[in-house]
Amino acid sequence: MSFRGVGRNASSGMGVADHSKTTYMELQRKKVYRYVIFKIEEKKSEVVVEKTGSPAESYEDFAASLPENDCRYAVYDFDYVTSENCQKSKIFFIAWSPSTSRIRAKMLYATSKERFRRELEGVHYEIQATDPTEMDLEVIKERAN
Repeated sequence: MSFRGVGRNASSGMGVADHSKTTYMELQRKKVYRYVIFKIEEKKSEVVVEKTGSPAESYEDFAASLPENDCRYAVYDFDYVTSENCQKSKIFFIAWSPSTSRIRAKMLYATSKERFRRELEGVHYEIQATDPTEMDLEVIKERAN
């Protein structure tokens, strides 16, 4: 089996753009965004922000923003009310790797995930999803409670 063309980044992971860290902190601390979708910019060898969602956007808006045939990282700020009627918020890290995406992309995202994930302090839960049912809103609700 040959891994030509994968390059050194497959094992060393990607850098993380400062803007990616700043945008995550704005979601976490200031609640500026409902979600942030990140992509690996191969030419720059770093993880960059692809899209942000306003606090008014729904989980469906977020899920629809993920590409059908390509990998992404995402964080989603899930607000909910507990059985004791308390307003809570949990941040989910989602590694989106659809089965239809290229093998090279899956490898790149898989090998870079831990390093990127470590940059995001305050994430409560992590979900690895290969199709939409694995990150369904019901899955998120179940994990948060």
